[in-house]
Amino acid sequence: MTTATAGTFHYFAYGSNLLAKRIHIQNPSAVRKGFGYLQNYGLDFFHYAARWRGAPATIVEHPEAQVWGAIWEIDNSNLADLDRQEGVHNSVYKPLTLPVILPTGGTLDCRVYQLVNNPCHLNSTEDRPFERQPSKTYMNIIVNGAKETGLPNGYIELLKNVKHNGNSGDPQLSLELEKPIED
Repeated sequence: MTTATAGTFHYFAYGSNLLAKRIHIQNPSAVRKGFGYLQNYGLDFFHYAARWRGAPATIVEHPEAQVWGAIWEIDNSNLADLDRQEGVHNSVYKPLTLPVILPTGGTLDCRVYQLVNNPCHLNSTEDRPFERQPSKTYMNIIVNGAKETGLPNGYIELLKNVKHNGNSGDPQLSLELEKPIED
């Protein structure tokens, strides 16, 4: 896996789009090609997303940190759909192209989204303020997507321990996507 085929691009998902059922709602051409990680970025949460009833995920530059995620190959015809889903048109997220490190040691340039109003990295995730906590629904979907993707167990445990606000997300979305976190 080194390049996208003609008419496609690679997308690195670290939030709810880890879950195939979620990404396929608006990006039916997405095919999971594997996984990898961003070096020198940490996973964080910020902003308020009404659909999720909590803070969505973002990546924050942080030396020696890693964010694991799924690598999807998506048809160019779905690029505008993905941008719309990520709120690019409303200046919620901005697209970046970053090198994702593969388990084989190589890298692959992927489209990645980062909040426009990105937070400063927290020194301690245990002290995450309420306004920077994701909803329980959102974290369940991320954890289930991480398992489905085959991310490392240590990273899945880190995700399971993210302090959430206890809220359920949009009821319709929850019914479609959420399964309880299994240990």
